[in-house]
Amino acid sequence: MTRVDLLGYIESTYDTKAEYLWAKYPDYAVFRHKKNRKWFAILMHVTYKQVGLSGDGSMDVLDVKLDSEKVDFLKQQEGYLPAYHMNKRNWLSICLDQVLEADVKELLGESYLLTRK
Repeated sequence: MTRVDLLGYIESTYDTKAEYLWAKYPDYAVFRHKKNRKWFAILMHVTYKQVGLSGDGSMDVLDVKLDSEKVDFLKQQEGYLPAYHMNKRNWLSICLDQVLEADVKELLGESYLLTRK
């Protein structure tokens, strides 16, 4: 799933627009619930080194909030990493170029439901 596709999907599915909160990181997009303002996702472009991978490249990752047991399970699979810049117990980084679109959408939906309370 590309960054552009994901931005469009989130906007249309969850009726929310990306918020760009940091001048230092102009491509970090935060998504919040309208009512409670809680974050349910953050889309970032990071270097491999920032997320603990070797190499000189970079990639888009989506951080989502999930049940801690699911986070532990998914971190064992390719395409999932401990959350970059978030609580690693309840947040997970999804490597958009390594995970199926359907799985990204499913986990995003879980994060949305978990954070809407």
